[in-house]
Amino acid sequence: MKRGILLGLVALVLASVAAGVGYWYAMRQMSAMTSMPVAGNASSTASASAVESKDGRKVLYWHDPMVPGQKFDKPGKSPFMDMQLVPVYAEDGADEGKVSISPRVVQNLGVRTTEVIKGSLAQKVSAVGSVAYNERNVAVVQARANGYVERLFARAPLDPVRKGQPLVEILAPEWVAAQEEYLALRRMQAADMEDLRSAARQRLLLVGMTEEHIRSIERSGNVQARITLRAPINGVITELGVREGMTVMPGTTLFRINDLASVWVNAEVPEAQASAVAPGNVVQARAQAYPGTVFSGEVAAILPEVNPTTRTLKVRIELANPQGKLSPGMFATISFDATSQIDLLVVPTEAVIQTGTRNVVLVAESEGKFKPADVEIGMESEGQTEIRKGLAAGQKVVVSGQFLIDSEASLKATTRRMEAMPAAAAQPTGAPSVQTHRAEGKLEHIGKDAVTISHGPVPSLNWGPMTMDFRIPATGLPQNLTNGDQVSFEFHAGQKGGFELSSITPMRPAASRSSAPAEGKKP
Repeated sequence: MKRGILLGLVALVLASVAAGVGYWYAMRQMSAMTSMPVAGNASSTASASAVESKDGRKVLYWHDPMVPGQKFDKPGKSPFMDMQLVPVYAEDGADEGKVSISPRVVQNLGVRTTEVIKGSLAQKVSAVGSVAYNERNVAVVQARANGYVERLFARAPLDPVRKGQPLVEILAPEWVAAQEEYLALRRMQAADMEDLRSAARQRLLLVGMTEEHIRSIERSGNVQARITLRAPINGVITELGVREGMTVMPGTTLFRINDLASVWVNAEVPEAQASAVAPGNVVQARAQAYPGTVFSGEVAAILPEVNPTTRTLKVRIELANPQGKLSPGMFATISFDATSQIDLLVVPTEAVIQTGTRNVVLVAESEGKFKPADVEIGMESEGQTEIRKGLAAGQKVVVSGQFLIDSEASLKATTRRMEAMPAAAAQPTGAPSVQTHRAEGKLEHIGKDAVTISHGPVPSLNWGPMTMDFRIPATGLPQNLTNGDQVSFEFHAGQKGGFELSSITPMRPAASRSSAPAEGKKP
């Protein structure tokens, strides 16, 4: 009796040890399937060195092309995607981040390259502006005494006038008495009359007579009650404030005359280009009214005001207008000749790929290799772009065919992944994306989240018989399952580790089990 009990205890201990060993082995296999050692880790340093593939090429490491930053030191299934890891060979891994295309394909694609050179750039700025009067070349003609307009020579606004041309004739009665007094004192030859004559002459100036008028009455000796006012400069009458028969008072503006020998153009320059414009810059202007005619000038001032709507600065440009062709109100196109900057790294503008957040160029290297490089660009002028950072003089960059190279590289990567996948990994359309395994065994225990099964061998995993836990599938278990049932089941590696049932079915219907005679009893 005691010997039987002892043998039973020994058998129970051996069964427990076997179950523990089986569970440990299963967990080890699961870990091998769901994670691969990363190259460079302490556990994989010995195997991270290059190995030779079947075709003789050296493999540096394996990776998932969809997650290229993660490296593995041995082949296997990707933990990220349902595909096999792809080998990276020595000739490819040495140029990590580069695209390698055969010279024949490069020639067929029509790829053109050019060198990064040092040169000079002059940023060209263009703007549109309107012609206006030069407010520095203006003259105002006013009345200096009370009087009456007897005759008007310039009768309409915008009439052109020349310097010295008569404008208006005014009768000034108060001039008569002042002139008679001055002429009477001039006729007296007494020596003590000099001070009186000087005072009388000064009075003529105060009532509004000019030196020219005074000299005229001194020569003639006659009183001149009428005065003719003349144009002080060449130009056009922009303001006419007098008509024949009017009474005028001192300070009344009779005429405003603007000279057209030079004009202003008020141009709107974008705020981002304002740094390329400075006072004194030479400009060229063209007007639609005179095709082929170029008007030269310079920047007179940059007005300290920004238009909040258009975000532009107003630049005042002074243009020579010797023939008076440019009239206020005309539109003119302005080209600014900015100062050239020398000793800059420049490439053709078409070599720069602007993505909105990055500026990239493809650097051409030897043996058909191309490498993308992020660059910082500066000014752009006449098809050339300044490179401030990211390239060096003498490097070759691709100026045409960049997107063809990208397409060729994508096609090669796709082909390589397809060739690296073993035939067993190729699944027909509609097949499940998760690899499953099939086994049979005895249902030992049904828990809340998992079941315990003592199963037989699993050939697809090279497992022997063991007892282990499986997580219950999301769809749940069949209702007719009970502890001790013989079951056939399928399982797969879970995303959170361990194994999960894909399906489970009893090997005999429940009705058959209930009607079967109990073991050891007669019917």
